[in-house]
Amino acid sequence: MRTPKEFFLPLALGAPDPLREIPVKPSRMIHFFDPSNPKMAAKVPQIAQKVDVLLGNLEDAVQADRKVEAREGLIKIAKNTDFGDCALWTRVNSLDSPWFLDDMLRLVGEIGDRLEVIMVPKVTGAWDINFVDQLLAQLEAKHGLTKPLLIHAILETAGGVSNVEEIAGASPRMQGMSLGPADLAASRRMKTTRVGGGHPGYLVRTDPDETNPEAPRTTAQQDLWHYTMARMVDACVQHGLLPYYGPFGAINDPTGCEDQFRNAFLLGCVGAWSLHPNQIEIARNVFSPPVDEVAFARKVIDQMGDGTGTVMIDGKMQDDATVKQCHVMVNLAKLIAEKDPDMKAKYGF
Repeated sequence: MRTPKEFFLPLALGAPDPLREIPVKPSRMIHFFDPSNPKMAAKVPQIAQKVDVLLGNLEDAVQADRKVEAREGLIKIAKNTDFGDCALWTRVNSLDSPWFLDDMLRLVGEIGDRLEVIMVPKVTGAWDINFVDQLLAQLEAKHGLTKPLLIHAILETAGGVSNVEEIAGASPRMQGMSLGPADLAASRRMKTTRVGGGHPGYLVRTDPDETNPEAPRTTAQQDLWHYTMARMVDACVQHGLLPYYGPFGAINDPTGCEDQFRNAFLLGCVGAWSLHPNQIEIARNVFSPPVDEVAFARKVIDQMGDGTGTVMIDGKMQDDATVKQCHVMVNLAKLIAEKDPDMKAKYGF
């Protein structure tokens, strides 16, 4: 473990200085695409105009015999595409795979200046981040990169969740974390085959009616991922990282997707993965603060003055704690308005 004095020093001679603060910009959706799929590759320039982040996926969704093709496809796309203000990320193969090292050598060497974030799957502890951190520093120095690449960890193992605080603080490269529900379910031996979302068997039920024991009892489906998301959010906030919900696998259930994304938004996540074009607009709407709430938050801020004391606004008491909540909402809205003209008009900025 590096000491506080050493934490922001480069890990290789000639590598760029680590960032002292992670850049915060809209990343409401991380849209995945398979660079080995010619149809998906052809749509990249068009999709880049609609999303905050485009991610070239090299891992699980790519068949083993297409790994090299996906890697080389991403390099070609990165070199030949104008992404505008859309960020380009990649998800490399896991550290225990035979493709990880070549992913890093080729991508950093060829398009390190185009990539912003490298997503690392199946992170189990700080040691995984330390390894990737050191390797990136060596490659950045070798290829003369002037801006450090950032690391995004996927929480998809029981070990990763157990060590989430140490992972978040392992490196100044840490940009954020995403929940990976499918692999996490397998790692925990959870009895579900769903990718994200709730489960009809995971529920609470009202007590029986003592006067009528046979009366129907109301049930409510529960969120399998609430504990993990909340813990991930806390770890990210503690270390200045950005938390994200991961995939929602039921492409044919936009309502369920919207609900799950909104749960994550309310808990503190800044975005989610979109696996299909029909999830892009869902993420855009959900992770942009509601217009009416932004308007109310601005009213509170205006009337609270220096933020101390209490005032009554529309029948609700506001104090120093609530004005802090309002600043969170308004600051996010301003950030999104800088990128999204439609939302800027709706917010009235």
